[in-house]
Amino acid sequence: MKDGKIRVSQAAREFVKGLIQWVERFPQIRILVIGDLIVDEYIWGKVERISPEAPVPVVQVTDRSMRLGGGANVAHNLRSLGAEVLVGGVLGDDLHGRWMMQEFQRLGIPTDGVFLDSDRPSTLKTRVIAHSQQVVRIDHEESEPLEEGLIDRLCAFLDAHGDEVQGIIISDYAKGVVTQRLMEAVRRWSDDGGRIVAVDPKINRFSLYRDVTVVTPNHKEAAQGAGMEIRSSEDLLEAGARLIELLQCKILLVTRGEEGMTLFERGGGHLHIPTIAREVYDVTGAGDTVISAFTLGLCAGASPQEAALLANLAAGIVVGEVGTATVSRQRLLRILSGID
Repeated sequence: MKDGKIRVSQAAREFVKGLIQWVERFPQIRILVIGDLIVDEYIWGKVERISPEAPVPVVQVTDRSMRLGGGANVAHNLRSLGAEVLVGGVLGDDLHGRWMMQEFQRLGIPTDGVFLDSDRPSTLKTRVIAHSQQVVRIDHEESEPLEEGLIDRLCAFLDAHGDEVQGIIISDYAKGVVTQRLMEAVRRWSDDGGRIVAVDPKINRFSLYRDVTVVTPNHKEAAQGAGMEIRSSEDLLEAGARLIELLQCKILLVTRGEEGMTLFERGGGHLHIPTIAREVYDVTGAGDTVISAFTLGLCAGASPQEAALLANLAAGIVVGEVGTATVSRQRLLRILSGID
């Protein structure tokens, strides 16, 4: 990608231009995001010396910032892409939880499905960045499953608002929100008309995700879920087939970093999509962008192949920026319209 344009073949040009119609439909779609809401804190600085106390860099802080992470970043991506969004999740009744509630309100995301729990802290990931490189990450979190009363409230929220949305995204970071009981409620919603459920999975929790529409593991998660090492294209195809059978999902989209992504569909068939990123600075939050754009594409009426291409394009934009980032619908349309 250069100067906002993507260099593609003549055959691919017309196909990609056809994707514009799906992006234009994004504002007509409403998605419910359920999962772990995370505050991503960034401490920016520079390193000019090594500590005399230990062999570690001394970071001179120049700035601090907070961004939406986890399921909150999925919601932010969806809003940036033009969709309407509902959120279901839990935050601590603390400074970081209140900050996120304010951010949701600023973005026009209703907060009536976000519940405050004074007994557990908001999940906070603090990254120290020096010269565009992450030096260390510090996590503050509670990962025990939510108490039943909070699961009751999340399920009730789903029951009350399920008819208002075209799709549900489950953002599982294994921080206690996504449980077997919650997934059973989501599957009941999906079974009513075959509606779309997309899951961003976590290693060792694949048993929770059976019978959903789409699962979007990264390369490592796919290998772990399939119970095998992925060292070649043949290994990848075998792992994809295993996961489709294990999860009984309709679609599997494996993100593979600088190698792009591979789409598998139940009943056979796969598609390798190379990355379009010119330069990768930071993959933080890229999976959130992928599942947001892919789910929106499906809900808009795109084929899985078309939705995967949109997701790959969106991810290629955000990995070129440092820290958790989003891509706007306007920028996606500009890039698609500027193909030569």
